[in-house]
Amino acid sequence: MTSSHATRSPDLDDARPATPPGAWQERLRLFGHVGQPRTDVRLRLVPPFPEPGTRVWRFLGLGPAAADRVAKAMGWLGPVLVAVLAGTIRFWHLGQRRKLVFDETYYAKDAWALLRLGYEGTWPDRKIADPQVLAHPQVIPLSDTGAFVAHPPMGKWVIALGEWMFGLDPFGWRFMTALLGTLSVLMLCRIGRRLFRSTVLGCLAGALMAVDGLHFVMSRSALLDLVVMFFVLAAFGCLLVDRDRARARLAAALPVGADGLAHPDRDTGDRTGTGLRPWRLAAGCFLGLAASSKWNGLYVLAFFMVLTLLWDVGARRVAGARRPWRAVLRKDLGWSVLSVLPVAVVTYLVTWTGWFLSDDGYGRHWADGRGGPWSWIPAPLRSLAHYEYLVYEFNVGLHSPHPYQSNPWSWLVLGRPVAFDYVAPKPGQNGCHTGAGCSQEILALGTPLLWWTACAALVYLLYRWALRRDWRAGAVLCAVAAGYLPWFLYQDRTIFSFYAVVFVPYLCLAVAMLVGALLGPPGADRGRRAVGAVAAGVLVLLIAWNFIYFFPLYTGQTIPYSSWTGRMWLDTWV
Repeated sequence: MTSSHATRSPDLDDARPATPPGAWQERLRLFGHVGQPRTDVRLRLVPPFPEPGTRVWRFLGLGPAAADRVAKAMGWLGPVLVAVLAGTIRFWHLGQRRKLVFDETYYAKDAWALLRLGYEGTWPDRKIADPQVLAHPQVIPLSDTGAFVAHPPMGKWVIALGEWMFGLDPFGWRFMTALLGTLSVLMLCRIGRRLFRSTVLGCLAGALMAVDGLHFVMSRSALLDLVVMFFVLAAFGCLLVDRDRARARLAAALPVGADGLAHPDRDTGDRTGTGLRPWRLAAGCFLGLAASSKWNGLYVLAFFMVLTLLWDVGARRVAGARRPWRAVLRKDLGWSVLSVLPVAVVTYLVTWTGWFLSDDGYGRHWADGRGGPWSWIPAPLRSLAHYEYLVYEFNVGLHSPHPYQSNPWSWLVLGRPVAFDYVAPKPGQNGCHTGAGCSQEILALGTPLLWWTACAALVYLLYRWALRRDWRAGAVLCAVAAGYLPWFLYQDRTIFSFYAVVFVPYLCLAVAMLVGALLGPPGADRGRRAVGAVAAGVLVLLIAWNFIYFFPLYTGQTIPYSSWTGRMWLDTWV
């Protein structure tokens, strides 16, 4: 028995017969688009991680055994080092800005109210930002009257954890977002490593996010969007692990021929179950946490459900299923839905525990004593549903103009970043030593060269997905679409470009994949690899330089006004 997939490219999950590579395909091979055939279907289902290289460590003087141990440890050591770098710059002078910045005036105080009351209380003035008042929280005029708020509580509970540890202080309310921002870099390194089967590309993706200006600013601000990004990224990573493990079960069930190779099998592809999938349960929990921080997490849940469905279909097809869609409907879809949707719903409700246990939370007793066709549902759940309806009406009807609002069409090209804070110190004040005056600004601006490169990378990924059926490109594009496309439904609403932080990790993965193409496939000749390495190295160094150049605008440092205007590359940034 011979494999009908014996001549297929390693990154394709379809069953089309391959044609002998022609001149055009030979050119594509130079850029990593055509791989060597895999004759064992197990390798197509679960591509192995490459053996760690020891050449560099031997060159640095390590013995064979030590070099092998270090090379194997780099799967974790590399990501940890990148995360340490990211954490160092994110926690640097984190509490120096001794005031509430932008929407911190809502979320830092709501988080404090959750700690004190279990629900969001009422403030006489939502914009109180006096640092002396915040330094003495016992005098803060917080009322126990429930306040109407526009977002679910989970993100504010996360911020509250930092306030519980360090008090109602700038460092306290920014601590958790800085921590999650650092951990997200570590996760992205590991996710990129699993996605690309390359520690180098995984660490590169994490390093790119470490030096992205938007991710950096959001990691140092007590806003909800960074929290959503973290939970969505965690769910994406869990689904990747689930994909590998489910495909490994199919691979283990395949028959092995006399040649020692596994081959497609109709019975295996159609009938084999994938068993309990705990990583999918974890993904459902994280997606519920994302939705209970901001509702745009619900769109991500829908996109990721479709993504996992397509992954299951691809696995069944490679395993030899005659009708992979029917096999997925019979064997995978039901458990997939039960593993994600109910878990997400329960997780969402659990985050409202403080509100359920209160008597004064906003609308808590709205349904008490009310009849109607839904009276069989417990009153607290009906009260929450009514509250959520009011929140929905508020959010879709939010049309108040704001000087920094933007249309999502402009987000990828950084058309209108948001100034979180701006001060113009006079000469002699706050470190201003120039007679022409100075500027201090915190600007939620992605690193321009990274984002503009990501635009080109997304086009490359579209090619890889649409014409080469590269599932990795499809996964990254799906995650970008989940965080980006839903905002086009609300172009008349007041929205801001910093919402894009939710899909920043996947832009970094896209750039890393583009860099991998520049480097060339492992079998490329030395000249091709050298040219690719130089091009990739120059690109990465330029992105790092660009972050350093804009660093004063990300941290609110005092710089001469002329230096500030020199960094306003587009008129719309002012």
